[in-house]
Amino acid sequence: MISDQSIESTAAWKTIVAEYQKPSLLRALWQIVNTFGGYVLLWYLMYLSLPVSYWIALPLAALAGAFVVRIFIIFHDCGHGSFFKSRRANDLVGFIAGALTFTPYYHWRWEHAIHHASAGDLDRRGTGDVWTMTVQEYLVSSRGRRFAYRLARNPVVLFVLAPMLVLSHISRMSFTSRRR
Repeated sequence: MISDQSIESTAAWKTIVAEYQKPSLLRALWQIVNTFGGYVLLWYLMYLSLPVSYWIALPLAALAGAFVVRIFIIFHDCGHGSFFKSRRANDLVGFIAGALTFTPYYHWRWEHAIHHASAGDLDRRGTGDVWTMTVQEYLVSSRGRRFAYRLARNPVVLFVLAPMLVLSHISRMSFTSRRR
């Protein structure tokens, strides 16, 4: 049974979170300036540091990689239509962010929408999913397939290697089975 205190606590959180569920033009523009601007600045600093030493450019490149992650987060929010109120603004910034992250914006947005519409629905597995098998599917699988499944579900593979593979290769390729 749900207590009255739990209901009040949930209502309080909903009130607090509601402020952050609406796009803010000023916050969005500030994020664009400090993220895209920071990325461009790091590229410029790397350019200046290369004649001096690769050892200066290398940490700057690592930091630039972190800025690419921030750019991808903006790209993701634009794909959800949540970064700006305007769909056109979301699409424009998302397209530019997609060019910087080497991820095709419109295809990714379409595929990601399918992922959100079908995530957790075992009858509609396939697009943008983490590999999931039912217990019955696992039990009737070969030893090799069970090993591959357990390896794929390992936290290091699931949270480190797989995202790197997806972001560095898979999202940049077009497969006919994945097309609209």
